[in-house]
Amino acid sequence: MALMGLTDAVPVSFSGAEEAVDEDSHNGAGGLGRVYVSPELDGWTLVIGRWCDPCSRERSDAVLRMCEELSAHYGKAQAYYYGAQGDGSAWLVAERGAVVRRYCETGAGEDHYLTLGEPLPYERSRREALGLATNWDAATETEEDEEAWALETMDMAPEIAADLGTSSRDLTARTPLSGTGVLARTPPGETR
Repeated sequence: MALMGLTDAVPVSFSGAEEAVDEDSHNGAGGLGRVYVSPELDGWTLVIGRWCDPCSRERSDAVLRMCEELSAHYGKAQAYYYGAQGDGSAWLVAERGAVVRRYCETGAGEDHYLTLGEPLPYERSRREALGLATNWDAATETEEDEEAWALETMDMAPEIAADLGTSSRDLTARTPLSGTGVLARTPPGETR
């Protein structure tokens, strides 16, 4: 929490945090006021809220730097966006202080500008399953292939998270847990 500048931590249940973070997302503040910091779950600590969105036009650079810093300290850090109502998905994976991959598919025309790094093994396996080239260049890809890949990646963030560690969608009562989850305030006006 200190590395991210989070303050005013208050213990809260997952459902209570989900309600608070959802409320922040819909109250006109842009959802940047609070995040949920989970207890350790199967070796991972999840930080949930729009403030962590790797494809946000306002925060993408700050989230990238935050993941680089966290991965320099902890070895790995990841950020995800998943719009459960067909709003797309994005992932950012950093290891040992450097970004390994960032990919975004929300249907916005500028999504490709956020792409960094080489495709992850999971991305390559999904492309192979679709009959698409596993090494591709968006500039030379056919329109049909590009559309098939965009459709596939619109919902891929939870699958990438599960493949690389843990996904909040896969948590159960049997997930190893240590500590207490908290609702914390993000730095005021922070865009670092």
